[in-house]
Amino acid sequence: MKRATQSDLLLVAVTLIAAVSWVFSKEAIALMPPLLFMGLRFLLAAAFLACLGYRQLLRLTSEHIVRSVQVGIVFGLAMLFWVLGLAHSDSMGEGAFLTSLGVLLVPIVARVFFSEPIPRSTWLALPVALVGMVLLSLAQGFSIQRGQVFYLIAALGLALFFTLNTRVATVSVRQARGNKAAAELSAVDPLALTVIALTAVGLVTLLASLLFENWRGTTLQWSPALLGWLVASAIIGTAARFWLQTFAQSLTTQTSGAVILILEPIWVALFAALWFAETLSALQLVGCVMIFLALLVNRWQVMRSIVTQRGI
Repeated sequence: MKRATQSDLLLVAVTLIAAVSWVFSKEAIALMPPLLFMGLRFLLAAAFLACLGYRQLLRLTSEHIVRSVQVGIVFGLAMLFWVLGLAHSDSMGEGAFLTSLGVLLVPIVARVFFSEPIPRSTWLALPVALVGMVLLSLAQGFSIQRGQVFYLIAALGLALFFTLNTRVATVSVRQARGNKAAAELSAVDPLALTVIALTAVGLVTLLASLLFENWRGTTLQWSPALLGWLVASAIIGTAARFWLQTFAQSLTTQTSGAVILILEPIWVALFAALWFAETLSALQLVGCVMIFLALLVNRWQVMRSIVTQRGI
């Protein structure tokens, strides 16, 4: 099997794991405070990956740690609003499509913070996405729900996370040219950096839980079901997902993964229908379809290059 094909299949598996993780999280936050859940989930995932990558962690420099923590804090804030959206929304499928807008917002965030040019495909995709969001608000009687706002803030946070993560890697590679110390920085195993980032996410959300949730004064029932959902979210939905995605993207330099990963909201909507019997109204369905079309338009150049490279 070609490495590119193997990478594509693994990334499809990543989108499925990510979608199943929504189910794990939804079940868990029904039994415990959402921010406490996220803190424990990411710290458990980081601890699990640290056991696998402890040798790589020992080779980290202070600069590695600082950069990873910075990215992890941004990621943690995004995940904070994501889980609040999950807790305050009646439609998990709708939330998945709203969160996926983070992919579309990446060029805009890069423009605002780093003066990078915005691709023409983004300008074409934005009106389509806006129509989708309007339709979703119309489905609620032309009102924006609190869960939708949380999801949109999470999408913006994820866009900033993706942008910073990419720039850190780019700066490392650029500095590595003619610079031995920077070369060592760029060669660090991504597993170690992932552990630091996930730890930062766990600490951010756990701190938010201590500040804003009253779980200390409530009776938290640590039932086998709750422990099962928490462990599944940490090991399968977080640790396994990030490790598998990193491994899959390391197999090839092709950009097809960027297209494959936008399948996640479709899987989430299907699992929500199968597991929670969720249904989307006609307006919600059309709104989600419009957002997905916007993601495809935004990735049109990538899709066309894939077709050209593979002679499809």
